[in-house]
Amino acid sequence: MRVTVAGKIVAESAQALRLEEKGYPPVYYLPRKDADMSLLVRTTHYTYCPYKGDCTYYSIPIGGSKSEYAVWTYEKPYEAVAQIKEHLAFYPSRVDAIEVIS
Repeated sequence: MRVTVAGKIVAESAQALRLEEKGYPPVYYLPRKDADMSLLVRTTHYTYCPYKGDCTYYSIPIGGSKSEYAVWTYEKPYEAVAQIKEHLAFYPSRVDAIEVIS
């Protein structure tokens, strides 16, 4: 998987996790170690999911206002989804591309 914003690769990984939830399109979670964290800015925004736990967000300033709150992560996910810890997910509408690469 490769995520790009403003011509820059924000994250690229061969170890993305695909998570499917009923009624939603699949979401790819990329390991945090495979992201350029210098391009991300943590926000104070957070949400709660009864299935995964507390969720925190990052913006990608090089993408302008389109890329605000573009990234979400569960830093302490519930045991049932523990594999997404240390992973990031990206809103497709808030980045330029999320591509499956071979």
